[in-house]
Amino acid sequence: MDRNTVVNIGVQHFDRIREQGAFYIDKTGFIKEWWEQGSDVTLITRPRRFGKTLNMSMLECFFSNRYADRADLFEELAIFSGSDGEKYRQLQGTYPVIFLTFAPIKSCGIGELKVGIKQIIANAYQEYRFIMESDEFDDNDRKYFASISLNMDDAIAYMALNQLCIYLKRYYGRDVIVLLDEYDTPMQVAWLNGYWDEAVAFTRAIFNSTFKANKCLYRGLITGVTRISKESIFSDLNNLDVITTTHDQYATAFGLTEDEVFAALDDMGVGSEKQGVKQWYDGFTFGRYTGIYNPWSIASFIKNCGRYEAYWANTSGNGIVNSLIRRGRPAIKKTMEELIQGGSFTAEIDEQIVFNQLGEDADGNAIWSLLLAAGYLKILSVEGSNDDDGEDNMFYTLAITNSEVRSMFRKMIKGWFESGNTNECYNEFIKALLNDNVRKMNTFMNKVALNTFSSFDSGNKPSEQAEPERFYHGFVLGMVVNLSDRYKIRSNRESGYGRYDVMIEPLDKAEKAFIFEFKVLDADDDEETLEDTLANAHAQIEEKRYEAELITEGFAPERIRKYGFAFKGKECLIG
Repeated sequence: MDRNTVVNIGVQHFDRIREQGAFYIDKTGFIKEWWEQGSDVTLITRPRRFGKTLNMSMLECFFSNRYADRADLFEELAIFSGSDGEKYRQLQGTYPVIFLTFAPIKSCGIGELKVGIKQIIANAYQEYRFIMESDEFDDNDRKYFASISLNMDDAIAYMALNQLCIYLKRYYGRDVIVLLDEYDTPMQVAWLNGYWDEAVAFTRAIFNSTFKANKCLYRGLITGVTRISKESIFSDLNNLDVITTTHDQYATAFGLTEDEVFAALDDMGVGSEKQGVKQWYDGFTFGRYTGIYNPWSIASFIKNCGRYEAYWANTSGNGIVNSLIRRGRPAIKKTMEELIQGGSFTAEIDEQIVFNQLGEDADGNAIWSLLLAAGYLKILSVEGSNDDDGEDNMFYTLAITNSEVRSMFRKMIKGWFESGNTNECYNEFIKALLNDNVRKMNTFMNKVALNTFSSFDSGNKPSEQAEPERFYHGFVLGMVVNLSDRYKIRSNRESGYGRYDVMIEPLDKAEKAFIFEFKVLDADDDEETLEDTLANAHAQIEEKRYEAELITEGFAPERIRKYGFAFKGKECLIG
């Protein structure tokens, strides 16, 4: 490989890449590792754009008898080298293989999802339609084969892949390898669009008949981003070997190691950028293996002659993350404030993602589990403990993966305030804040709240107290992103005799510092008007001496601005 090698971004067909002599880093060792593991059915989860589809295509090219005469695709690669190279040379091209991907399923409703999956199954049948010409099959077989279409009944769809395996076993005399890529794409779309239960019922029936109740299945491999709870989608698959990003198995098969990346940078003429590439794109950890890079970003970086951009993070697939953070509890946004500013936090992680429990009111651990699985967070350390029932609890210290992901989060948060004229109002509020113009602060904060309030609503009818909190903590996140070059922004920290809501500390101590106290009108506190609520906010700032931290930091009292924010629904009073 040299700087004249073609870099094909997004090409996921192994045979096409090899035929073109395009940029490729040898991952054929995965073939041997998977084959010798010997599991009946394996589920491997990795973040998107980590080479899952390319590796599945590689397995198809290696095992499928339709590629029996294509050993040339693997010449000079690891799988044909070493003491057992001849063994694998003899194995190549000897099995019937069904390879499906659910990646195209982006349906907004259950009807469209079913049609999409049925079409994928029908396409798999069409690839093998020639076998029906054999005398092994009678007219009933041919009639059934022809009935597999996007219009087939659900009951037929449930068993269609199982039946195709039976046909292939009869034709070839060998059990079948089934490869299913991006199995969870329909489930993520279903969760976003509100038809999770219907999607689970449909796909569960297909998965169980294909990977469990299938006497003609030799091996199965499933890939996706998340490990969806076994109880929801793989309820009967007690033969499923699950390998997530915290496992050591297959750790270097998906993604690129640092040695592979640095060698590629040298070969392609951008070796001088190694440290910059490490800062921008390193950070992924699979099992005990650190220093894993996203292939999409590295290939894009090389193709674009060493230009740094958020290549992976800005590709599609951030919808769930955006929704969960924007509409999530205030505690979620507070943690994001720390992360955006380079901090870390500790959480108990459950690798089995239960999407129907992952609503906007989900606890943080469920959300952080998803972000870790999806590659947006990295593990800094792990500690274990035993609870009262003797079960192990694993606590992970987590941080944003790298500069690329941080860039994605910043862009995502800015996007919350960019609809219509909201961005202008938001910027005008910041300008008014810095200029001590309380009148304009009120004017533009109310406009921002009016335009964006519902976008922070969980949709679950939160309490009068919780609803504004979702908005103003989202607003604070926006300030973290937009003011980070000049200010440190902290929330819910101890100072004086209590915990302030927000503190904005300038990096230049000659500038003004700010303390915010947010309150929602509370009739139980004898508050009848927003003015009453605002007065209580100021009283709390003074009684708790929130300015103590800033004074300790060297800020003169006259340079500290103290603002109360009083909310009643979308209405806000600042003073």
